[in-house]
Amino acid sequence: MKKIIIASKNPVKINATLIGFQNMFLQEQFEIEGVSVSSGVSDQPKNDLETYQGAWNRVNRAQDQKPGADFYVGIEGGVEEKHSGMESFAWVVVKDQDNEVGKGRTGTFFLPLQIAELIKQGKELGEADNIVFDRINAKQENGVVGILTDNIIDRTKYYTEAVVLALIPFKNKKFYCP
Repeated sequence: MKKIIIASKNPVKINATLIGFQNMFLQEQFEIEGVSVSSGVSDQPKNDLETYQGAWNRVNRAQDQKPGADFYVGIEGGVEEKHSGMESFAWVVVKDQDNEVGKGRTGTFFLPLQIAELIKQGKELGEADNIVFDRINAKQENGVVGILTDNIIDRTKYYTEAVVLALIPFKNKKFYCP
């Protein structure tokens, strides 16, 4: 049984991580534990670099907090203002017990103007989602991506693909790990 520590207590992120590992390593059994750690970046990262750094910080802090696991996972969602609107995306960083690293990023989608304006005013994406769509705790449900796609892609599916992408080096060690 392989132990995964994910730097989040959010059930969506925990579920997406477990599904990603199970899909990539069909013969393995996994147990997963979520831990709360600081991202070390703003509550709502506002660019690619800050979002990436948040995922790195989370994975490292989870490893410091719970040494001895087989894998550590950090997921950080962010936004970035572009000429064509505000993008939403997330970074996933996976580290194993040997400190080998895999990274993946979700697809990008553009946020509705109302949500983008609320974020510019200082709200987090989940908060803005709750306000615009009159919801409670959307971060632990299908998220804005779920609302906007009629749940064709919900937050779990959205993060799962990025977890799978971050696991490529572990699945294909001969190509990635010296």
